[in-house]
This record gives sequence, structure tokens and C-alpha cells, in this order.
Amino acid sequence: MEEEIKKGYEVTDIAGKLAKGFLKSPLTSVLGAFLLLMGYLALAVMPREEDPQIAISGGGVIVPMPGATPQEVENIIVNPLERKLREVKGIEHIYGMAMDNVGIVNVMYYVGENREDSNLKLYDKVMQNMDLMPQGVMQPIIKPFDIDIDVPILTFAFYAKHTSKVDEAELFEKVRKIQQRINGVENVAKTTLQGDHKKQFNIEVDINKLSAYHLSLGQIMQAVQSLAVNVPDVKGRINDGKLVIFGVKNAIETVEDVGSVIVAQYMGSPIYLRDVANVTQGIDKQNFKSAEITYKEQPKEGEEAHDEKPTSATTSQYKQITMTVAKLAGTNAVFVAQDVLEVLKGFEKELAAEGIGYIVTRNYGNRANEAVNELMHHLVITIIIIAVMLVYALGWKESLIVTFTVPAILAVTLFIAYMTGQTINRITLFAFLLSLGLLVDAAIIVIENIHRHLHAHNVDEKEMEELLIEATDEIGAPTNIATFAIIMTMVPMAFVGGMMGSFMKPIPYNVPVALFASLVVAYIFTPYLSLKLLKKPVHKHHHKHHDDAHHEEHKQ
Repeated sequence: MEEEIKKGYEVTDIAGKLAKGFLKSPLTSVLGAFLLLMGYLALAVMPREEDPQIAISGGGVIVPMPGATPQEVENIIVNPLERKLREVKGIEHIYGMAMDNVGIVNVMYYVGENREDSNLKLYDKVMQNMDLMPQGVMQPIIKPFDIDIDVPILTFAFYAKHTSKVDEAELFEKVRKIQQRINGVENVAKTTLQGDHKKQFNIEVDINKLSAYHLSLGQIMQAVQSLAVNVPDVKGRINDGKLVIFGVKNAIETVEDVGSVIVAQYMGSPIYLRDVANVTQGIDKQNFKSAEITYKEQPKEGEEAHDEKPTSATTSQYKQITMTVAKLAGTNAVFVAQDVLEVLKGFEKELAAEGIGYIVTRNYGNRANEAVNELMHHLVITIIIIAVMLVYALGWKESLIVTFTVPAILAVTLFIAYMTGQTINRITLFAFLLSLGLLVDAAIIVIENIHRHLHAHNVDEKEMEELLIEATDEIGAPTNIATFAIIMTMVPMAFVGGMMGSFMKPIPYNVPVALFASLVVAYIFTPYLSLKLLKKPVHKHHHKHHDDAHHEEHKQ
């Protein structure tokens, strides 16, 4: 019997080898602390966003040909260009359109193609075949699609309050100033304004007066168009090398300046624009795009104190300008949103002085942050539930051991996801939730088998180290097969193509990693913690029977 104990249990599976290698190692505790620290850092710095940003590449080639009919454009521009673009690798679809004077060919690459490389290949292919363009064709315009930065993470509604003296044109100038500042924030990709109206001079022509002066609307248009080209601004050099600049202050500054433009001569007298039209200064009336915001204003504290009946919230409606802010792909929506809001906060005093208010109507960064924090909250609740269940099933020490494995496994998964360039989004969180119920399986199996060995009838014949290694190694093969069988069900999802494949890709990436990490963590830390926390039970009846037998032998 003593020879068998010294020989020990023969390890046959990777589970037993890991348990044996880390059971007495002083680095095991350091490894556990390191994994938890790396997971925490990955959770803190890993980019967070509402939805995964899918790599969608494409672009349009616009080829103008003045005077050409749609049939001509199709035959000599669209069809040849489509054939040439088919030579580019990675293009999935090509759509051609032929219209009067212009041909447009749109290309769409396979989902997942690198956007910068795709744009470069499209530009190169068009430029390489410029010598094949027919005579009369103008320089092509190549316009890439920026789908990955077209979805905003922040939208703001700026409006002038009823007490404000700021008109729509002045509101636009104020908001455009803020837009310019926000566009300089790190990782901000694109900002747009919707519902804005610019300042301009409006000329309302009186048709009856045109007839009286025998003028046409074309003459009025020519006179107005000349305002843009007749500004004195001539630069040149004279013989002695001195630079001469002829320039005057902008001659068109007021309504009177526009009205004083000479349209024509009539019976030796000039006809001014003010004679046939009403000139006003206002906003761009031809822009029919506008936006309004309606919201309920809650009464301030103290306003209801002197009223017998509480005053309900009042509904206010304002004309507004919407500013959208999009981020660069792969960056943290939470940090970008915080930086933008910090910049906007610096304008609050200036806006309040002008009577301009703003409302944050969309904040995907805040939503992404809340989703991650809510997941962490639910993870804590789940770990507590698992711990309580195991307390009644195995004991509080066994429960504590299994409870440690869940954050350790998630820490490994998060760190690997961060190192591979992934972001935390709703699909990544779904992958974690999907694998959550499977993470504790290996640890529970190991601790349950250790518990069974500790309460076996021959427990006193084995050393604690040998017992832990044997219990872990014993369940290694079936646990490995069961876990890898689940992993294999996730792997085919990685080969799904198209939009859905790219959208769901975090699931086959993270679930197998989490399951594999659960095996390693269970085989390393469950025996190690069991050695520190668990003890072999004392069998009193066994000791009493052994002492009686020894005493009887001594008497003989």
C-alpha cells in the first residue's frame, strides 16, 4: 500500500497534466490575479458602440458627356466602363445608369472588403483606362461610399427660444461655429446640419413692371449673375517686379446695393433692379427643408408652490437645426460622445446669452455604455445565483471556487477580444450571454468530482494532491469532448457570408474562446483553490475500527 501511494496516480489527460503542473506552483495565484486585471483593463478601454460597424465598400463613377443622349451614353460610356470594372477583384454588384449628358456606374464590393483598398482599386481602374474614353467626355468623378461613418452616434437639436432675438440665419451661423469646433474632436469622422437656413438676398420680380419696361426675366438673371464676377480683385506684376493688387471692399453689402444694380437702359436712363423687383434680406426661401422640435417643459421648482393645483408640463414647439456627429470605425462611441459633449458644454454660456437652447436627441455612446454596465450587473446577479445553488448542492467552499471561475473566464475572453480588435456591442454582449450558462459547466464538473472523491470510502489512503489530480484527470476526456462538441456547433456560423454573417460574427469568435477558456480555467484553478480551501473529512468510525484492530494484535 505504501508503494502505491508513493507511486501516485498516473495522469492520462490534459486536464490532469494542467492540474498537476499548477497545483503546487507559486505562479498560479499570480496568473489568476493577472487574468482578472487584464480582463478589467480590457473592459475599461475596449471600444463600446451600439451596433457592430460592418465593412461595406462601394463607390460611384460619374462620367459627364454634354449633348449625349441616354442611348449614346449607354453604348460608349456605361457598357464599356462596366466591362472594365469587372476586372477588379472583390466587386459583387455593378449598377449602370444612362441619362441625358451623363452616365453613372455604381459598384458594390463584397461585405468585409477593406474600404480604403476598394476605393483605391476603383480609382486606379478608371484612371488606367482614361485613354479609352471617347472624344467629348469630361473628367470622370469618382465618389466612394462612406457607409461606415454615415450612422451618427450623437444628434443635437438647436433652437432659438421664444424670448430670443436670433433669427434662423443667425442661428445657422452660431450652430455652424459649433460644428466646426466639434469636427476637430479626436475620432469624430463626420458632422452634418439638417434643417438649416442660410442668409441671402431675395429678389422678387414684378412681372407687370417687366412688361412696362420691355424687359425679360433673362436680363434680370444676367444682371444678378454678374454680381459674382464683377468684384474688383485684380492681381498682377508690373515691369519692375512690384506686386500690384486692385481691390475694394465688397460692393454688395446691403439691400440698397443689390437694388442699385443696373439691369438695362431705357430711353437714355438706367433701369435699376429696384425699379422692377422687391429686394429683401432674409433666408434662402428656395430651401424648403426645415425641422421643428416639440417637447414638454417641466415647471421649475417653486413655480407650483403658490398654486392650489399643480401646473402640468407645457408643450413647446420651435424651429430647429439638427447636428449629427459620426465617429471613425473601431473607436469607442462612449469616449467620443463624452468628448463632444464636453466641447458643447463650453458653449453653454454663449448659447444661453443668445437665447439658444439645445437638446441631445440621440446618444448611442450612452446607450452602449448602459448596455455594457447592465450586462455586468446581470453577470453579478447570475454569479450570485450560481453560488447560492452550489452552496446547497456541494457546500460554501465549493461554491466559492466555482464562483471565481466565471469572472476569470470572462476576463480571458474580453482580453482576447480586445487584442483581436473587436468592440463591445450588442452582438458581442449577446455572445457573452449565450456562453454564460456554459462557462461554469467544466468548473462544476471538476469540483463535483473532487467532492465525490473527498467523500469516498478510501479517501484516507490518498494524499490531498493526488486526490485532486486524479479527480480532475478522471473527468478530462468526457468534459473535453462535450465542450468541443458545443464549440463545433458555433464554428459554421463564422462561414456565413453577406451582411448577416458580418453582423453575427462576434458570436462564433467569442463563444468558442469563452468555452475553451472555461476548460483551461477549470483544470488549473479549481484543483488549486480546492487544495487551499478544502480538507479531507475525518471518518471517526474508520479510525475507531483501526485502533481496535491494532490493540487486539498487540495483546496477542
